[in-house]
Amino acid sequence: MDKKPERLVPEVRFKGFTDDWEQHKLGDFGNVQMNKRIFKSQTLDSGDVPFYKIGTFGKKADAYISSELYEEYRNKYPYPKDGDLLISASGSIGKIVEYKGQRAYYQDSNIVWLDHDNRILNLFLKAFFQIVKWNGTEGSTIKRLYNKNILNTEIILPKIKEQTAVGKLIEKFDYLITLQQRKLEQLKQLKKAMLQYLLTTEEKSDPLIRNKNYNNKWDTTTFSKLLNYERPENYIVTNTNYRKNGIPVLTANKSFILGYTNEPNVYNKGEAIIFDDFTLENKFVNFPFMIKSSAIKILTSKVNYSLYFILYISTFTTY
Repeated sequence: MDKKPERLVPEVRFKGFTDDWEQHKLGDFGNVQMNKRIFKSQTLDSGDVPFYKIGTFGKKADAYISSELYEEYRNKYPYPKDGDLLISASGSIGKIVEYKGQRAYYQDSNIVWLDHDNRILNLFLKAFFQIVKWNGTEGSTIKRLYNKNILNTEIILPKIKEQTAVGKLIEKFDYLITLQQRKLEQLKQLKKAMLQYLLTTEEKSDPLIRNKNYNNKWDTTTFSKLLNYERPENYIVTNTNYRKNGIPVLTANKSFILGYTNEPNVYNKGEAIIFDDFTLENKFVNFPFMIKSSAIKILTSKVNYSLYFILYISTFTTY
């Protein structure tokens, strides 16, 4: 007996939707469009209408065109509609920017969009583009996204009501992520300002802001008087086929913990700063560890100062 074909439906769906999704190619819904070419001689250093090249796509424009040229080309030649999704065809391949009706113009062939019919919603397409695998680009390092790559890309599509439900949910997530990114950026800026005010001084005086009830003068000193330096050779791991548990193997960059080992030559002398003498990155460590390479140096406090405080002081130090 022949097997029944598998249903084209996602693993998780909104309640009330039971129809199969349909498999299509993006080219079934329309064509790739682009703005008419703008030549360098037609651009301005300043003006009313930003002209986005591939290098400024999604950023701040560094070139402009006249309002007269913009109005002429917008009326005569293809131009995105409000809500259309602009796609970078070179540079950062597949980067998406939603066109929201602003007065702007875009570099031909490098910035394109799918001019499609009403069987597919931009709201759903925007979610799809976040996971899309462009046809003909897998397993290769491409320098350009051609029209055929876009048009031949497969998409599994529900009916309009379910497209709306899926698109709105992903849109909510995008909105929340944007809010959190703004909050994170604000916190980073606040931290930077507080570090400046709390840790730096003017003309060797006290910091501009101090915690309440602290009035002792700050000392001027050097790191050589504050820190002991220990060479790393005794604590370098010999086997880089790391384990899932054991003693952490560290690096000073963002990855920090590379894996774990059961080798015996463990650094276990208390708090330390590990310092990469190539990248100048550092990390505070207060647990036993081993390190990956001789590029990582180990610093400890030789006086009664907080090693954690010294780490932050080093943020404002020119080496």
